[in-house]
Amino acid sequence: MPVVSKELRYAVSLSSDGRFQSEDGTDLDVADSWTAEHLMLAALIRCAIESLRYSARKAGTNVTEASGSGRALVRKRDSDGRYAVVRADVTLDVAFDPKPERPVLADVLSWAERGCFIGSSLTAKPVYHWNVAQAS
Repeated sequence: MPVVSKELRYAVSLSSDGRFQSEDGTDLDVADSWTAEHLMLAALIRCAIESLRYSARKAGTNVTEASGSGRALVRKRDSDGRYAVVRADVTLDVAFDPKPERPVLADVLSWAERGCFIGSSLTAKPVYHWNVAQAS
């Protein structure tokens, strides 16, 4: 019998007046000036941080602070001439308590990058820049 993986399902609706709602009816407050590209970057940052929190817990530590920024380059791809994200850079500033030793930290950050399904879903894999500090 094949093993069925865990499934996570999400839904968002956009009304004709520009309001976003999640599947439970919660309004998502998104300014009209935010483009789909901005929302994709925001999702990438948030996903990377949540993946980091999960990876850190598995390694026996906690993320006490996390913030980030992202940049994307959209242009025609050489492969098919379609406009797409051809480069995404994410910078994340994080702190742990306790701060893992270097080999464990490298594993936690690697797991966080692989575990972010938004980043894994992009054809152009994001480049992650990690700034790690000890929790204050």
